Amino acid sequence: MTDTPEFSPEDIERGAKLFKAPCEFVKGVVSIETLPDDGRPEMAFAGRSNVGKSSLINALTGRKTLARISVTPGRTRELNFFTLGPEAEYYLVDMPGYGYARAPKSAIEGWTQLITDYLRGRRELKRAFVLIDARHGIKPNDRETMTALDEAAVSYQAVLTKADKPKQSELDAVLAKTAEELAKRPAAYPQILVTSARTGMGIPELRAAIAILGANGVVPLGQAPV
Repeated sequence: MTDTPEFSPEDIERGAKLFKAPCEFVKGVVSIETLPDDGRPEMAFAGRSNVGKSSLINALTGRKTLARISVTPGRTRELNFFTLGPEAEYYLVDMPGYGYARAPKSAIEGWTQLITDYLRGRRELKRAFVLIDARHGIKPNDRETMTALDEAAVSYQAVLTKADKPKQSELDAVLAKTAEELAKRPAAYPQILVTSARTGMGIPELRAAIAILGANGVVPLGQAPV
């Protein structure tokens, strides 16, 4: 059993249509001053290094190389903006992974500050999807990110990645612990999405969640998608 919310066939089709549209790289941002200023709503993906963020984004968009995949954690070092939607009406934002990275300490500190500034001060950010490795659950640096989002009153939703890896009993245990912790956080969206970029598990549902968000704006906290 998982906490992935059920979506109607219409929701799934809406998500599929959204991600069939061209998804093009626009720019990589290394400072808050160079963020796009055209007012498009943004949906951002955040997570620890090696959580499978690039693989998930590629699975969502159906493009194998849209987001770079590397055996070296921490390869994404900018806020990467991609257009999303038939009329490029949204941005999908691939954020630098936090935590472990093979890079100088000063560079890691710079990425961390960029992430913090973006999450706390971006009006166009409609929701952050916080990716959590299904094998390990929430880690301290995940909590730091979620606390920053709580303090900024930015809606966020947990997405378990690599859900094909653990046994079902282990996955259920991680889900239960994650749901228990999220229930105490004011800006956390209640449902957890469970995904695997390798098998495609949960990809249609995540697309649907993003499509609903784009069509309707931010769903009030505590309510399921409709």
